[in-house]
Amino acid sequence: MNQIDTILTLIAQKHLGIETLETRHSDSLDFHDTAVWCLRDALKAAFNAGLEQGRNAKTSDKANT
Repeated sequence: MNQIDTILTLIAQKHLGIETLETRHSDSLDFHDTAVWCLRDALKAAFNAGLEQGRNAKTSDKANT
């Protein structure tokens, strides 16, 4: 599992109560009812994780120059 998949899985677990983002070929395991406020929180967390990744990449680029 790459870093992005790990981050997304952690967000799904924390905000959506979803154990894994892997397809398990079972409707009861692959489809979830989710409150809009939980979805909003998960999207915000993903957005913030992307910002952090960008900041880290920018800092890393500056260190290499």
